[in-house]
Amino acid sequence: MARQKRTSKVLEKAVRRAASINSIDPNLNVGNGLTLPAFSTVIETMRTKENAYNTALSSLDKLYREMLETERQLADMAEHILLGVATRYGKSSVEYGMAGGVPKNQRSKGLRGESSTSGSQQMSFVADVDSNGNGKKAAATS
Repeated sequence: MARQKRTSKVLEKAVRRAASINSIDPNLNVGNGLTLPAFSTVIETMRTKENAYNTALSSLDKLYREMLETERQLADMAEHILLGVATRYGKSSVEYGMAGGVPKNQRSKGLRGESSTSGSQQMSFVADVDSNGNGKKAAATS
């Protein structure tokens, strides 16, 4: 998803104000350096910075999409290289384990419906709700 580009309401308002002031006097000077040409210069600076910001966002979006694509390629290659090691040396080999796979003879086999913590004490919680829907009480059972 592309990042949302920025628009400045202040910039839009300033452009309209400059156009209106220009109709009064193109060389208006109200003192303290507040002139229409100075105002127009700051407007153009803001417009340039806003454009640069939005361009940078577009570049960042492109870089992000390229990075995600490279990441997908890397994941595929990592999977294929592990499968290549499995094909060459076997899934029960030491080499397969060295490459990051779990050797077949070291995988734990659980029965369906049983969790890996079978045989250990498990806790289950029963929640009671009072009449207004608040206040849960937990009761431990074994």
